[in-house]
Amino acid sequence: MKDRIETLLATVFGGIFLTLSVVVAIETISRKLFNVSVQGADELGGYALAVGSTIAFSLALMGRNHIRVDVFHERFPRGVQAALNWLSIVSLAAFGAFIAWVAFKVIGDTLQYGSTAQTPWATPLIWPQGVWYAGLVVFALVAFGYAARATLLLATHRIDTLNHDFHPKSTKEELKEELEDLAQRQGGAQGDKP
Repeated sequence: MKDRIETLLATVFGGIFLTLSVVVAIETISRKLFNVSVQGADELGGYALAVGSTIAFSLALMGRNHIRVDVFHERFPRGVQAALNWLSIVSLAAFGAFIAWVAFKVIGDTLQYGSTAQTPWATPLIWPQGVWYAGLVVFALVAFGYAARATLLLATHRIDTLNHDFHPKSTKEELKEELEDLAQRQGGAQGDKP
């Protein structure tokens, strides 16, 4: 299930920026060759950045890629490590809930005032903000699910599982992932050769 959600989010993320790159390429070519602007590429870029970043929050959480200062983490006893790992994911879930709540207030103001973008398109802001808000809610839900799991592991004294699933990535883990990714890419490249 986790892999399917991660794949879906990564596909949406990639699709957003692939579409944006096509729009920017068309804008650049039309300006250079025909001295005509498509108008709105910068507006779409802002929307893509806002939505893409919310998707990236969830992807980073699922891949344990959020940055944590872990200089002393490995030197603490297992129990202290577990408490810190639990605290970090619960704090992240609380932060996710907070930003979703603040974004909900922004959406309410947008609806109340009927806000539109101050661009040639005059886009009703509820549309891009609605997608942005949905991304923040997904992040908050993913973080809450992880926090609930960590709380269950802590409550049932499964310290080793908690530490394994929620500790910051070590340099060795990151190196191992990069080497596996490199091997996969090289294997794919060799498979493409006749």
